[in-house]
Amino acid sequence: MRAAVRLLRDAPPRARVRTAWGRAVVRWCGPPGAADGAYAVEWTVDEDVTWGRNTRPAAVPAPGLRPEGDRVVLRGRLHADGDGTAWLAWGPATVLLDVTGPLPDGADGQWVELRCPAARVALYPYDL
Repeated sequence: MRAAVRLLRDAPPRARVRTAWGRAVVRWCGPPGAADGAYAVEWTVDEDVTWGRNTRPAAVPAPGLRPEGDRVVLRGRLHADGDGTAWLAWGPATVLLDVTGPLPDGADGQWVELRCPAARVALYPYDL
């Protein structure tokens, strides 16, 4: 997926990212001297999905991204394969996730909001 990225010159490296469905400030895992601009990026979330704690049904059935204090909220369609892994279909991107504890019946394919610390959400640029 492509995202507009403005690098913040602080430690750890962070980026102000803008997508078609929202904005947030997250970890930057690209070259330290990279310039601001549009990048093809892969998103990672280093936070397990724990239903009822950081993951809940979404009120709006559409991709979303927003800051919430020191957290980031990603809204997408959750898909689980039953072995403790899942993925969030999030606009044109897919974000791989780990699951802690059981998911409720009907969670697979449901629109959800995942709230996690901004420091646990990262962007990795790549060349197409």
